[in-house]
Amino acid sequence: MKAHKLDLYASYSLAFVWVFTGLTSVFFAPEVGFDILASADITGLVAQAAVYGGGALDVALGLWVLTRRYVRLCCLVQVSVILMYSALLTLIDASFWLHPFGPVTKNFPIIVLIMCVYHNAAESEK
Repeated sequence: MKAHKLDLYASYSLAFVWVFTGLTSVFFAPEVGFDILASADITGLVAQAAVYGGGALDVALGLWVLTRRYVRLCCLVQVSVILMYSALLTLIDASFWLHPFGPVTKNFPIIVLIMCVYHNAAESEK
């Protein structure tokens, strides 16, 4: 399979993860986010801004990935957001690192996939 097709599939996969996560966070399970934040005494407007703002950010990143514009910048923003989310979740409750569904540990293979897209974009610009 050609590298271009793999890159396209990788981008579609990343877009799916971002959009699905954002929509789930806002429409299907916002209580999960509110519960996590409440465990750190983050409630009210701050919690609402975090849950709904984070969901909107996730959807926006997914849509950006689909545009295939400014790919390397998009990749850097994605990695930055993932690292920020991971750090915040670690500060709120470090036990998420040991969670059997891997809400934090799954971020590492996702970052690798993002960096592959970044690398392919850099190569194609040469």
